[in-house]
Amino acid sequence: MDTTTLPKLGIDVSKRDFEVQLEVTGRKARRRRFDNRETGFRALTDWLSSNGAPQVHAVMEATGTYSDALALFLHQAGHVVSVVNPARIKGFAESELRRNKTDRADAALIALFARQKNPEPWHPPAEEARELQILVRHLDDLIEQQTQLSNRLTEGRLIPAVKASLETLLETIAEQISEIERQIAAHFERHPRLKADRALLLSIPGIGEKTAARLLAEMACWGEIESSAQAAAYAGLTPRRHESGTSINLPSRLSKIGSPRMRHALYFPAIAALRHNPLVKPLGERLEQRGKHKLAIIGAAMHKLLRIAFGVLKNREPFNENHLAGA
Repeated sequence: MDTTTLPKLGIDVSKRDFEVQLEVTGRKARRRRFDNRETGFRALTDWLSSNGAPQVHAVMEATGTYSDALALFLHQAGHVVSVVNPARIKGFAESELRRNKTDRADAALIALFARQKNPEPWHPPAEEARELQILVRHLDDLIEQQTQLSNRLTEGRLIPAVKASLETLLETIAEQISEIERQIAAHFERHPRLKADRALLLSIPGIGEKTAARLLAEMACWGEIESSAQAAAYAGLTPRRHESGTSINLPSRLSKIGSPRMRHALYFPAIAALRHNPLVKPLGERLEQRGKHKLAIIGAAMHKLLRIAFGVLKNREPFNENHLAGA
């Protein structure tokens, strides 16, 4: 669909509300703030219609749970939606020499970005993939709470009442973790495609059930990614170099311009793959012989492991080191 002629809607999303700037050709830009909940979403669509823009190209930053619901609502309402990596918006702001950082200024900046760059449309993942993502992210939140409370129990000066309270909370969270893990397992059983995808990922040495679930949850848009290089970029696992003339030549580092959840999901599996995966282990050995830092080796293993995961899912074939040697 050609979006160049559509009115542009820049959206700056926060936890409680979002600021918008509407730009219709030949008219003065309009601005307004809405609540970041369904009543606010509906008010936005009414406001757009009243301003002669029943269909717009809406552009927003990818802010996870803050932007997901609004993006889905607008897409289902018939608007074209682009969900953009925040790093792209930041780089655009720097190129425009923007110094102000307010919700209104950000909405105006995103609207300008939409007009000049015309970013590609976003398409929501399938319902079962969205449900898996919600379950897996909730499980990760529970595990994080469990870790925080466990750390508090190690503090040396806890009175008995506080210690008992923490232990009770930990018991409750442990029960909730078990329940969510059960629901995730049941979700895979209800959806044969997801179950088949999980089986493909489990064929890769280094990837277990929890990692497979996290990868499928966070890579819900696998179908829109056309290459393993794009998958690595999506996760922020591509190297970024810093060179300038002959005076600056810093070591390459991970760009980290992408999904932090993907990188978190791959960290420990990459360590396991460096020991047991026949494609990742030689890579680690070569880098170690070249004197690379341990974290750099793990980062390269994460990159390799994700490309392998992309390969088995894209080709619909289990792990085969001969077929995936170039991944």
